[in-house]
Parts: sequence; structure tokens; C-alpha cells
Amino acid sequence: MHIQDIFSRHQTTFSFEFFPPKSADSSEVLFRTITELEPYAPSFVSVTYGAGGSTRELTHNLVVRLRSGTSLDPIPHLTCVCHTREDICGILERYAAAGVSNILALGGDPPRDLAGYRKENDAFQHAADLVRFIREFGASGAHPDPRGFGIGVAGFPEGHPATPNRLLEMDHLKAKVDAGANYIVTQLFFDNRDFLDFRDRCELAGITVPVIAGIMPVGSVGGMRRMADLAAGARFPAKLLRALARCGGDAAAVEHVGIHYAAEQCLDLLDRGVRGIHFYTLNKSDATRRIYESLGLKHGVVIPRI
Repeated sequence: MHIQDIFSRHQTTFSFEFFPPKSADSSEVLFRTITELEPYAPSFVSVTYGAGGSTRELTHNLVVRLRSGTSLDPIPHLTCVCHTREDICGILERYAAAGVSNILALGGDPPRDLAGYRKENDAFQHAADLVRFIREFGASGAHPDPRGFGIGVAGFPEGHPATPNRLLEMDHLKAKVDAGANYIVTQLFFDNRDFLDFRDRCELAGITVPVIAGIMPVGSVGGMRRMADLAAGARFPAKLLRALARCGGDAAAVEHVGIHYAAEQCLDLLDRGVRGIHFYTLNKSDATRRIYESLGLKHGVVIPRI
């Protein structure tokens, strides 16, 4: 379903993110997770894409399997890194043929272990360039939906790690929307004030597309430290750190605190009219299911438009 239709149906969207499996065993583990989450009837699910297209085929295979073998509506990630225009065109043609309706267009992280990588060799230097190309692909009639692909882009409530100038950062985000993006999904955050301020700044910049909040519960102290590295400087509020410190290293207690904190974030966001909540699942179902149920959203309950 095109993302515009998804937003038309639901006042608030709820979605999950998965990353593609790297082996047959992990593939089956992931599908057990998906089976456990499918009854919650998310508005859509997204599938990540490795730096330099390292998981290109895995992403495509997972997306097609979700599209054909489940009731879920998959949105694949697509990045600028290590791609020619011909590469991207071929990927879009395959997704269009498979009936995929939407793409999440990202700049992408530079590959850490790809010798000789030079960003200037990428056909698309910025996410806005990729968005524009995907929009042109749809306008050419290459997608069965006359609107072409629905397109999502990333937003950074705590600031983009490569753009310390926060005014310039919003200019770049506006450029992605002006190029044809239909919605924004944010990087994870732990202080709702960051998200609410980001949403207000989007409005001031003339950005009117829906902004979806990205939520990832802390599952372990080690995971939190890895999260800080991956999220390029994620801020962990003192309130959360104090609660984790009280756990005294008890792994089960840390997980419980992380889930409770994320659920409280979601409740506050819902009270403040968030347009959507996107759960970074890390291919696990337990935390997401527990948060969902604490929000009264089990058994596929959705919030209809009023």
C-alpha cells in the first residue's frame, strides 16, 4: 500500500524495522520473530540495507518474502553508497515488479572495511539526489502505481552527525522533502523534548510531511554503549541512566527498565499527537510486544483517523 494511503487510513501509524538475515539459521530465527509480531498488524515494516549494498540481495529477498508470504507491507531501505544510476534503476525495477509500494531513501554510512571507497564516485552524493531519482523513476511510468513509489527519508532529532550546523541540517532535510519525500522517520532518541523540538523546527522550515518517531528500548548496558556508537552520539538522559544504575547489573532488571522507559516515551508521544511510532526491533519481538501491549495496542488494534 502506498504510504499516502497508509497515512490516510491511520491517525497514528505503528511500524517495525528488521535487518536482513546473514545465514539460513538466522533467517528462520527472524521469521519466528516476524510470526510473533505479524498479529499486531503494523502499518508497515522496514528492512535495512548494508553499507555499500553489502546486504543488497539479502534485503531484496527478505522484502519479497515478506511481500509474498505474510500480511506485512515491507518498505526496503535504499542508500546512495557504492551505487551507479544503473544499479539503483535495476533495484527499483525489481521492487516495482514485486509489487513493493514504498522506499526509504538514505544517504547511507560509508563502509568501514571497503578498501578504496571514495564517496565522490557514487552517482548520488546526497539523499535528496536519490529521492529525486526515485521520484523521476515513478514519473516515467516504470511503477504500476501512477504516483510511483512512496518515499521516506531520515530525520535526526539530536542533530545529524555530519552536519553540526543545525540550521544547515534543516535546509538539507527540506531539500529531501522538496525533492519528493512523502514522510520522515527519525533516528532513535531518548528525550522526547528532542523529538518535539525537531517536529516544531520542521514546521518552521515549511516541512509539512508526516514525521514518525523512531524508538529503540535499551535491552542491556552493553547494547546501550553500542547504540551510542551506532547512533553517532545518542543522548541518554540522567533519568534513564539513574534507573539503569539502580539495576545493579541485573540483566533482567535492565531489560525491564528499558522497556518501561520506551513505553513511557510512546505514551507521551501519543498524548502529543505523534503521527507515527517506528520500533527498531533488532530482529527481536519481546520488547516490542511488551511495549505494544502496555499501550493497549495488542491484537492489531489501530488508531483510525477521526
